Amino acid sequence: MRKPLYLLFAILVLCSHDLYVKMDTYFLQPNQKATLSLYNGTFEKSENIIARDRMLDASVIAQGERTFIEPDQWKDQDSTITQLTFNTGKAGTYVAGVSTRARNIELTAEKFNDYLKHDGVLDMLQQRTNDSVLDQDAVESYEKHVKAIYQVGDNRTNDWGTVLDYPIEFVPVENPYEKYSGEKLEVQLLLDAKPLSNQLVYADYLKSSHSHTHNTSSHEHEHGGKGHSHDHEHSDSNHSHANTSETAESHTHTNGQQLRTNDQGMVTVNLPEDGIYYLRTIYMTRVTDSDELTHKSKWATLTFEVSHKHGHDTHTHDHDHEHGFPTWVYVLGSFLLVGVLFLIFRKKN
Repeated sequence: MRKPLYLLFAILVLCSHDLYVKMDTYFLQPNQKATLSLYNGTFEKSENIIARDRMLDASVIAQGERTFIEPDQWKDQDSTITQLTFNTGKAGTYVAGVSTRARNIELTAEKFNDYLKHDGVLDMLQQRTNDSVLDQDAVESYEKHVKAIYQVGDNRTNDWGTVLDYPIEFVPVENPYEKYSGEKLEVQLLLDAKPLSNQLVYADYLKSSHSHTHNTSSHEHEHGGKGHSHDHEHSDSNHSHANTSETAESHTHTNGQQLRTNDQGMVTVNLPEDGIYYLRTIYMTRVTDSDELTHKSKWATLTFEVSHKHGHDTHTHDHDHEHGFPTWVYVLGSFLLVGVLFLIFRKKN
């Protein structure tokens, strides 16, 4: 363990370490200029760019084909966000994914326990408690595998269900863009292409400006705050889970819905209102056959957007109902009124 680094960690103000594929909106038009952003921090704030040599895969799936993104296609913004600017293609449901190489991090027992608690790796924390090893330091190997699903135009295609063959990944059972606020979405979690059962999953969302609410009283959540980091990409010495007591009390990464996969690796996500939804999980195991590592973890996230239902199953507004009366009622009434007036004037003549 490098003790001087822990002293440095203690004075750094760091942020969370989740990785997301993020867009301003996941509803796009064909041949529109758009941007994919890699947020390496919280869902709302990115703290660091992603080094290109960390990317094992970056690709987009559309129209049944997988297109790989070359490292030099990514650009960095303000040394915090890694971005890809592109033109959308034909209408359809698209998938974008990024998979990273494993890296190691050394943590004191206290920092490791705090990280398990505040990032929701509660099963490992319970295991350490049961085994009476809460006082043992840790060396963790971690890797991240993230996806986003976005909709171009009105045509729904089947690419949303594509398995990217990442070590761990979320795969929806239904097209998220055939779901609407107030409904539910089933998602399967795969580990090495097999259903991962009994795994904690967290689901949360950011409300859209046009949000329609459906029973949101149990979904109040807070965002932001100071935290800790696995991913300051330019130097391994910058990794930390440093937390002050104030941070530990005020910030957690387990807001929203806490779910657990069933025997088929499935969770059911509530979609209470319009917004951008994101799922996250950390699968961690103990390592017993290494002189260096004590734990391995695989991280996964999934993002998509949900809107309310309009008209004939599209996301465009349909105002055929005014004050509770369909338009055809007014049209029919107008014809009847004209007919009655015609008969009255004819009789007078």
